[in-house]
Amino acid sequence: MKGMIIIKDGLLKILENIHEAKSLIEINDLLNLKTVDELKELQAVLKELVDEYVVYNTKSDKYILFKNCPSLKIGRISVNKKGFGFLILPNEEDLYIDDDNLNDAIDDDIVLCEKFKRGLKMEGRVLKVVKRELKNLVGEVYYENNIPYLKLDDNKKNIKVKLDKESAARCVAGHKVLVTVEKEIKNHLYLGHVLKIIGHKDDPGVDILSIAYKYGIYNEFPDKVVAELGDLPVEVSKDELVNRRNLTDKIIFTIDDDSTKDIDDAISLEMHGDNYILGVHIADVSYYVKENTALGDEAFLRGTSSYLADTVIPMLPHQLSNGICSLNENVIRLTFSCQMTYDPNGKLLDYDIFPSYIKSCKKMTYKKVNDILMRDIVDPEYAKYKDILLKMNELAHILRKYKEKRGYIDFNLDEAKVIQDENGKAIDIQKRLREDGEKLIEDFMIAANECVATHIYNMDLPFIYRVHESPKPEKIEEFLTMIKLLGYKTHTSLKNITPHTMQNLLAELNGVKEFKTLSSMLLRSMRKAIYSKDNIGHFGIASSAYTHFTSPIRRFPDLEVHRLLKKYLVEQDFSMTTIDNLNTSLIEIAEHSSEREVAAQNAERDVEDMKMAEYMEEHVGEEYVGKISSVTNFGLFVQLDNLIEGLVHISTLKGDYYNYVPELLSIIGKSTKKTYRLGDEIKVKCVAASKYTSLIDFEVIEEHGNSKQES
Repeated sequence: MKGMIIIKDGLLKILENIHEAKSLIEINDLLNLKTVDELKELQAVLKELVDEYVVYNTKSDKYILFKNCPSLKIGRISVNKKGFGFLILPNEEDLYIDDDNLNDAIDDDIVLCEKFKRGLKMEGRVLKVVKRELKNLVGEVYYENNIPYLKLDDNKKNIKVKLDKESAARCVAGHKVLVTVEKEIKNHLYLGHVLKIIGHKDDPGVDILSIAYKYGIYNEFPDKVVAELGDLPVEVSKDELVNRRNLTDKIIFTIDDDSTKDIDDAISLEMHGDNYILGVHIADVSYYVKENTALGDEAFLRGTSSYLADTVIPMLPHQLSNGICSLNENVIRLTFSCQMTYDPNGKLLDYDIFPSYIKSCKKMTYKKVNDILMRDIVDPEYAKYKDILLKMNELAHILRKYKEKRGYIDFNLDEAKVIQDENGKAIDIQKRLREDGEKLIEDFMIAANECVATHIYNMDLPFIYRVHESPKPEKIEEFLTMIKLLGYKTHTSLKNITPHTMQNLLAELNGVKEFKTLSSMLLRSMRKAIYSKDNIGHFGIASSAYTHFTSPIRRFPDLEVHRLLKKYLVEQDFSMTTIDNLNTSLIEIAEHSSEREVAAQNAERDVEDMKMAEYMEEHVGEEYVGKISSVTNFGLFVQLDNLIEGLVHISTLKGDYYNYVPELLSIIGKSTKKTYRLGDEIKVKCVAASKYTSLIDFEVIEEHGNSKQES
C-alpha cells in the first residue's frame, strides 16, 4: 500500500507537466520503476485514477491528466426536446452536442465529452456515459401482461421502467406517478418504486404538476411545516410594531398583475424641493420564517416559488405568502424599507434602510396603471393617485436613463403568456405586455437592490450577492462573425468588453429585420446570473454591487438578505463567530439557491412548451406567417408572432434536396440554390402538434419575404 501511495504521488507530479499522452511503459520509465511488482502497482494506480476521471486513458492506450487535455470535458448533459443537447460545465460556457453525437447518452447523464470545431462554433461529442442518475422520474402507468410499467413523460430518456407491484398496488392505467429507480434489471430496463400518485392524466392541473415533480417542485408541504402554521398570527399585533418605524400615514401602494396574491413589494414617493424621496417597502418575511424551523428549512429546500402558466407552487405556504406576509390592501403589515433620495438627474444623494410597518392604500394593477401612464385613461378609484403615479413614472424614466449611461442593458425580449380555461386547457397564447407600469416597478426594485447591496458591501460583511460575469470574448467574436455572415457590418471593438459594448452592439443592430432573434442570441451568448457570497458585480445591470432584497415571499436569497440586514443593522451583531459561520453557510445558500432557480426556470419552460403544443392541437391545418428563429442540420425552427415555435423538418422541404450550411446559417437547395436563412419570413402550415411530446410541426407552404433563390 505504501508503495502504491508513493507511485501515485510520483505519477501525478510527472503527469502534471506532460501535455501529451504517455504509454504505460513510458510512464514506468519516467518513474524509474524496476520490478514487475512495481509495474503492477503502477497499473493499479492508473486504473484507480482513470476510474476517478483524474487521468484519461486514450484509444491508443496512453495516459494523460484530464486537466492537461483541453479537448476533453466531463459534465452533466441536458438534452433538448428538439433532439440536441448541451454539456453543462460549472465554470465554462455550455457545450452544444448535436443529436448524432449523443452516443446513447440520455438527459441528465454525467458524460465524458470530446470538444471539436464545426463551422464557427465548438461542439461536443459524447465518448462515454460516466454516471446515470435516475431520480424524480415522472410518467404514466400502463400494463403489459398484468405487469405495471412507467411510460416516461421525458421522451429524452430512452429507457424502460418496470414498477414493483407493491408500490404500484393503488395505481391504475393512466395515473401519473413520481418514481425512483432502484436498480437496472438489464440494459436500459430498470426497476422503479412509486413514491407518489400525482393524479390521473386527464384530471385538470395534473399535466403541470407532472412537470413540476420532475424538477423536484412539490405542491404539498411536509406535516412538520403544516404543524408550525398553527402558531402563526393572522393579523399584526401591537407588540410586533415595537422598534419599527410607523409609515401608516404615508401614501403607499402596490402594483401587480390582476391575479397576484403574494404581494411582497410596495412603493411610495414624496418630493423635497426638486429631489425625489423614493420608498421601497418589502414584506418582512424573516419575522415569521425563522432559522432552524421546519418552515425555514423547507423555504431553503424549495429556494423559490414556481410560476407555471397560471399555477403557482409557492416557496411558503399560502397562510404566509397570501396572508400575513402579503402586503394586502388596508391592513397593517411588517416590512423592511429602503428609502432613497435622488436629485433630478437620478443621482443617489442619501438613503436609509430600516424595519417598518405600513398599511397599503391600494392594490393597483399594471393594466390600470398603464392606462394612466400611457393612455391618460383614469379609473375613478385611481383618480386621487394619478399625480403621484405620473411623478413616479417621471423618476423611473430618470433612473433608467441614469442606468443606461453607465451601461445598463435592456434586451426587451418578448415573453409568452398562457391563457387557460376553467379546466386548465390552453385556449390562447399572448405576448406579455411590458409597458411603463412594469418598467417602473422594475426600475424601483433594481434601485433598492443595488442600494442594499452597496451598503453592506461597504461595511465589508458576509452577504449574498446577485452576480453576473462579463461574457467570454470568444462568444462575442462568434456572434460578430454570425452578424457578418448575415451581411451586416458592426464597428464594436472587443478590446475591452463592457456593458457599453453590448449596448453598442444592440444599437447597431436595432432596426434590422432579424433584431429580435439576434438580441435573443446575444443574450444567450452571455453568462447566467447566479447567487454568490463573493461580489464580482452585475454585468447586465452595469452595477458594482447588486443583490435580491425585494421578493422574500418568492425567493430564499431575498429572505436570507433580510436576515442579514437584521443581524447587522438592527442587532448590531458583528462578532467573529457570526462572521465565520456566515462565511461558510452563505456559500451553500448561494449554490443551492442558484440550482433551484434553474430548476424552476426549466419547469416554467417545459410547461410553456407543453401548453403551446396543447393550444396548437386545436389549430392543425391553419396557416401562419413566421420568422426562422434557428437553423439546424435537421430543419428550421419558425417562430410565430405570439412566440409559438415549430419545426419545419428538412425532409419536408419540397422541390429539391436540401443541405444544412452552418457557416451561412442556412439550409440551401442542392440544385435550385433556394435558401432558407436565419431571420427570413416564411409562410407555414401547422401539420401536427402534441402536448404529450410538447412538439409542433410546420411545413412551408409558400416563400414569403426573404427566403430566396440564388443564381
